[in-house]
Amino acid sequence: MAETEKAHLICSDQKRKHLRRISAKQNTAEIEMSGALFRNVAADAGRFIRRNAIADVRRLQSRPYFRLNQLLGRAKETRISHSSSFCSSSSSSSSSSFASVGFVGWYLGMVKSRPVFTKSVTCSLIYIAADLSSQTISKTSTESYDLVRTARMAGYGLFVLGPTLHYWFNFMSRLFPQRDLITTFKKMAMGQTIYGPTMTVIFFSLNASLQGESGSEIFARLKRDLIPAMFNGVMYWPLCDFITFRFFPVHLQPLVSNSFSYVWTIYMTYMANREKPVAIAT
Repeated sequence: MAETEKAHLICSDQKRKHLRRISAKQNTAEIEMSGALFRNVAADAGRFIRRNAIADVRRLQSRPYFRLNQLLGRAKETRISHSSSFCSSSSSSSSSSFASVGFVGWYLGMVKSRPVFTKSVTCSLIYIAADLSSQTISKTSTESYDLVRTARMAGYGLFVLGPTLHYWFNFMSRLFPQRDLITTFKKMAMGQTIYGPTMTVIFFSLNASLQGESGSEIFARLKRDLIPAMFNGVMYWPLCDFITFRFFPVHLQPLVSNSFSYVWTIYMTYMANREKPVAIAT
């Protein structure tokens, strides 16, 4: 009897242990299943978030203002690169051309602010250079420069020719304001028939009187030199006048005419300082 109860107790104890092991295994399986389920849910949630984020970025990039910002950013970078290269390439050229541009700007400002004075001084300087060139061509190696003669030429350019050129070109501009081909030919004709011969007579007469010549000597000089000078002037000045009247504004026309007159003045100063006709006749 005692052995039967003891065996029954042992069997009951084994059953309880077996049940506890089964229960423990079931709990472990449930925990593993719940962990796997949690991991799957977390992975699905992560993939969903990533897909939504990518979709949001694509929608944002497809909007017009976003593309505009990108284009503006690229354009800004392009401008910065181009401006840096332009600054580096133009710095040397701007520094080299600053002096000439500064002088031209100053001269044009003087022409507008003090036109008669500026044009007269310019004409005087051109006459000085032309007379020195004429003396260099005609004198021998042993002769020295006639500075009194150069002073006469400078005074004529400063006090006579410079102011008259200013008023003559302004008068032509008011009389014929257009710059077409027909008007240009009209200005050329008036210059060759009125202004040119008048200034040639004044030039020869004034230069001769400053050298102490008498009225008869001045008349003899005009008789000898005036016709050849006018003939050569007709050969030289029409093309110069055409360029001056046709292509340049009125405030620059005296400067252009003076530039052309450099070569002409070399000839005129030579003619004006030839020997007296009376001395040649004797």
